[in-house]
Amino acid sequence: MAQAAFEDIVEDFEFLEEWEDRYRMVIEMGKSMAPLPDALKVPATKVEGCASQVWLHTQIEDGRFHFSGESDAMIVRGLIAVLHKLYDGLTPAEVGAVDARAEMGRLGLNEHLSAQRSNGLRAMIERIRSDAKAAA
Repeated sequence: MAQAAFEDIVEDFEFLEEWEDRYRMVIEMGKSMAPLPDALKVPATKVEGCASQVWLHTQIEDGRFHFSGESDAMIVRGLIAVLHKLYDGLTPAEVGAVDARAEMGRLGLNEHLSAQRSNGLRAMIERIRSDAKAAA
């Protein structure tokens, strides 16, 4: 149930044979994201369970789930960009229906992230799902 923007990432990853190239692509995606305003980097938007500093600001607009985020770690910032492609613009109910672990697995991320990064990714996904569920 992935969005077209996420499917584009899957297709791009299929052309990149080396994990290092995929890693660089994720980092570049993070670099291309707009920075989160400092006013939104508050305890309420901070994601607990991440080794690095992570903030996610979620909102519902016209019945659609949207979020922005930032991290002080480049790879985590890239993971936020990937999650943005996966979730942004869905309805809150659709957010809950996404099997993020399976979708991220299509990118090979499950095998190539450290345990700490994997835990942080899970924490970000849970935060997104929780915020969407609360908004539904």
